[in-house]
Amino acid sequence: MALVTGENLKSELEMFDIPCQDDSVLDKMVEQCICNRIQADEMVLEWVAYSTTKNGLKLTMDTLEQFEHEVLNKKNKSKQSFRKEESHNRTRDIHSLQELIKAEEEEENLLDSYSTPAKGSQKRALTTPEHPHSKRSAALLASPSLLLSPASFSPSATPSQKYSQRGGKGEVVVTFGAVQGTRWAGRKAPGAGVQLELLEGPEDSLRCSYKYMFQRLRDVRNVLTEKIEELGDGLRSHFNIEEFSPVSLPAQDSITVLGQICCDSNGKLNAQSVLLEAGPEQGGQQVPVDLSELKEYSLFPGQVVVMEGMNTTGRKLTASKLYEGVPLPFYTPEVKMEMDEEPVNVLVACGPYTPSDGLTFDPLLDLINVIVRDRPDVCLLLGPFVDSKHEQIEKAQVTETFEAIFSRCIESIVDGTKSVGCRLVFVPSQRDIHHHFIYPQPPFSLPNLSKEQAQRVTLVPDPCTLLIDGVTFGLTSTDILFHMGAEEISCGTGSDRFSRILKHMLTQRSYYPLYPPVEEVNMDYEKFQSFGQMPLTPDVLIVPSELRYFVKDVVGCVCVNPGRLTKGQVGGTYGRLLIQRSAASDDGKRVSPCLAAQVVKI
Repeated sequence: MALVTGENLKSELEMFDIPCQDDSVLDKMVEQCICNRIQADEMVLEWVAYSTTKNGLKLTMDTLEQFEHEVLNKKNKSKQSFRKEESHNRTRDIHSLQELIKAEEEEENLLDSYSTPAKGSQKRALTTPEHPHSKRSAALLASPSLLLSPASFSPSATPSQKYSQRGGKGEVVVTFGAVQGTRWAGRKAPGAGVQLELLEGPEDSLRCSYKYMFQRLRDVRNVLTEKIEELGDGLRSHFNIEEFSPVSLPAQDSITVLGQICCDSNGKLNAQSVLLEAGPEQGGQQVPVDLSELKEYSLFPGQVVVMEGMNTTGRKLTASKLYEGVPLPFYTPEVKMEMDEEPVNVLVACGPYTPSDGLTFDPLLDLINVIVRDRPDVCLLLGPFVDSKHEQIEKAQVTETFEAIFSRCIESIVDGTKSVGCRLVFVPSQRDIHHHFIYPQPPFSLPNLSKEQAQRVTLVPDPCTLLIDGVTFGLTSTDILFHMGAEEISCGTGSDRFSRILKHMLTQRSYYPLYPPVEEVNMDYEKFQSFGQMPLTPDVLIVPSELRYFVKDVVGCVCVNPGRLTKGQVGGTYGRLLIQRSAASDDGKRVSPCLAAQVVKI
């Protein structure tokens, strides 16, 4: 930026025939240029525009101060908020999450200290990479070849430059299993003969919306108590433990206790703030836990654990051993199934389906082209379809109802994949603005689908367990990895954080084992007890997240984070799997039905 001087400003002012003999006024203008990072010509243009609106104001120190207050300060603010949004749209790795959350909290506390108590208590929504201010949107198109006019949703929509210029299209970023020489195509007649149903059966699954916000604290306590007792029984029989001792009873011998991990304050859990809360059978009290003697541990709030240790005073448990959780068994079909000759090809994608800088639907169009090209047998499509975090939806810049946008989005997917004939599974998300904002979340309702279309479409709740040709899939669109990643503490485990969190989900036998849940998850505990638990260990667990994509084998379950189809303004990733229900190998060991898996850039 060129240096601004009094001479520059004087010559610019003379061009507009504005007299200025006072050097102190020129010095003030130079100072304003430097502070606001603007050039002399831009400064003079701003002044001319301002003075004209004020009926030809004279250039004096007083009028300059007024000008700075009314024009320059406002310009600065809008620049800062723009920069802030820019920085929010950058993807972050897990190491920067804590700093980001910490900075947000400090800023929040600072703001609260200036406000009245009533104002201060209204907590601002925390801005984390999971929840930037402006994010993502719903994807739509009328037919696979014809994009909907973005103007029909928003008067200012233009195609995303960054998305169209992205690199690495179709690049495979993660591989798992025997990928060499694999044909990533469905069967000869895709979707035909593929068995696809909810594992629990329609009667025992969440099928329609329900009344929420009627929760009593007693009911929440009962659900948590039953969870402690149920997991405790499993651990007791597995490790042959005689009985659990009350946590707060002083004892001179080593005792074995059962309880739920919680934090001693409202902040984040750390090694010094761990409490163990026992169930009513063990006295129902809380006792602080000293972890210093444990060589390795991984804990999070809400985790049900069995510990061995000393509690000589009754006021602190010094843990010496932490028992590993036990996952449920895998699915075994009641009737012996014949082994299929051809594997089933499953495609998995998670919203948002449009870039964050406009309601254009290029990523969804590209995904439909991928489906038409690869002809998978089953497509698992997880929300958000109409993303509540999209900037234009947040600012109410759309010209149609959210329901209309959603139904057009779904119709375009159904019509676009008609030639393929694949089965489509739609999973709702907490971020779908037109749908119930509650967990567990009931399935979408699509009354406008024709009978022929409805045969290919399966609408499921979040979370759910699906059975696809004898292979069980656990699905959830809620970002549990991100939520637990921010709360979990560990020491000396040697494994990576994703594997630890996934193992916790499988051993706690729940799609959302965190308690209390994060602020934006509205949990209905009675429904959660019925529909949020894992009925068995799934063969494949789909856990989409803002965090980095992966495919991992965790205690025999293949866990896939396919990433999101768009990341801010650029393209994201989707996943594909080949599954085949196989007979047990000769030595009786279970063979994973997931032959191969990949995460691919859109």
